[in-house]
Amino acid sequence: MQRLLFLFSAAFLIAGGSYAQSAKYLDAMKQNVAQLDTAHSLASFLELGNKFERIGEAEKTQGLPYYYAAYCTVMTTFVGADKSKTDEIAGKAEEFLGKAESLDKPSSETNVIRSMIATSHMMVDPQNRYMQYGAASSEALQKAEQMDSTNPRPVYLEGQAKFYTPEAYGGGKAVAKPLFDKAMAMFATFKPASDIAPRWGKHATEYFLSMCN
Repeated sequence: MQRLLFLFSAAFLIAGGSYAQSAKYLDAMKQNVAQLDTAHSLASFLELGNKFERIGEAEKTQGLPYYYAAYCTVMTTFVGADKSKTDEIAGKAEEFLGKAESLDKPSSETNVIRSMIATSHMMVDPQNRYMQYGAASSEALQKAEQMDSTNPRPVYLEGQAKFYTPEAYGGGKAVAKPLFDKAMAMFATFKPASDIAPRWGKHATEYFLSMCN
């Protein structure tokens, strides 16, 4: 009887410890996820990326922190002025993404980040890298849309790509605007899987729409 009571008490303490850890994890994730839409500078993305990496290393079994670490890391290549280390930084983002997919699985959201990483590599030398990395970026976006047709982020990124493509090559504001309009409509109905699931992109879509008008 005493052995049974001991085992029950031990199980209760273990469960209680797991719950506390889970609550701590969720709280940390919520705080950092809430800052993503207002992060615009190199410093803010670096700080958030480091925080998500630390959460991932502390938890070890959660893929989502590494997904966000990958997102923040690749974003530094777009907002930072120094492009000499873009390939290295994009490679680091890919490592984070690999960890995220090994702990969870490839998804619409991870393919969105994969597209961004390919675009980052391409922008180092667009003329010579477009065939390789432009194709990889488009392929990842197509996979993202196929895996979740309700996800607005692939549509937003497609619009962004068109926005920066010269009109002579099939891009421009007039071509991008319908995609941003579509993404905004999708953001209005999109329901994240949880409080810490990806929801970024709406503010950026609004910004690009304002630039198209």
